[in-house]
Amino acid sequence: MDATSTSSDLAEMDRIRAVEHRRLRALVEGDMETAMSLHAPDFQLITPIGMPLSREQYLGAVSQGAIKYLTWQPQEIVVRLHEDVALIRYRAALEVIFNGHRVPLSDYWHTDTYEHRDGRWLVVWSQATAIQ
Repeated sequence: MDATSTSSDLAEMDRIRAVEHRRLRALVEGDMETAMSLHAPDFQLITPIGMPLSREQYLGAVSQGAIKYLTWQPQEIVVRLHEDVALIRYRAALEVIFNGHRVPLSDYWHTDTYEHRDGRWLVVWSQATAIQ
């Protein structure tokens, strides 16, 4: 929070945090209907190994079990709000099975861009960076 944030800005930041928590929960639980509704059609993920994935590629991999999140534990989500665009950043502990290979619980930085479209916040870009 900075000195120029209004109470409505702070409330909007809390809404964005809630959307991100809902998105992560949907991905871990394999709730593809919710996950699809929170990712923009033009969504793109850059994975920790630098691979770009479209919404269809990413959510398809989750749906088919090629990516299976076992846990995703975010720490504090920092939000920078600029009208209809929000940037979020947080550190999280993740454990995942990727193409049948278990990736042990590890820490990652996540940076995501949300856009307010048709009255709701959608994630449009996401990038994860492994912490060594």
